[in-house]
Amino acid sequence: MRIGELAKATGTSVENIRFYERESLLPSPLRSENNYRSYGEEHIECLTFIRHCRSLDMALGEIRSLLRFKETPQANCEGVNVLLDAHVGHVAERIRELKLLEKQLKILRAQCAESNAAACCGILKELSTEVGVSTANSVRKHVHGAH
Repeated sequence: MRIGELAKATGTSVENIRFYERESLLPSPLRSENNYRSYGEEHIECLTFIRHCRSLDMALGEIRSLLRFKETPQANCEGVNVLLDAHVGHVAERIRELKLLEKQLKILRAQCAESNAAACCGILKELSTEVGVSTANSVRKHVHGAH
């Protein structure tokens, strides 16, 4: 099948398929005589696996490691357990950060209890102060994909 058919079969954009190929997550397809990529069932299975891992917010490196385990089915899966335990720890840390962010946003929201002119808005004033900036910086990083 061609790349468009693979994209449709897996619900993956053509751009993402090409990205996964460049990142060596998806095996390189065979090329037809006219140099079109030719994908097979193994590509559907691999993309399904990758998409499932991404839905669990796994990083490309984690997915790459898991794919190596899949390629050696006789190997011990302890490394898979270790990887997943570490990922669970990262998720727990992100949850803590998001809860702190929620608390900070609620405090900020309380700065403007009623609608006023923007010049009188407590939220805008707070965001313009050094205290507001340092409070916002206490959350170490923005969590990608959180909204």
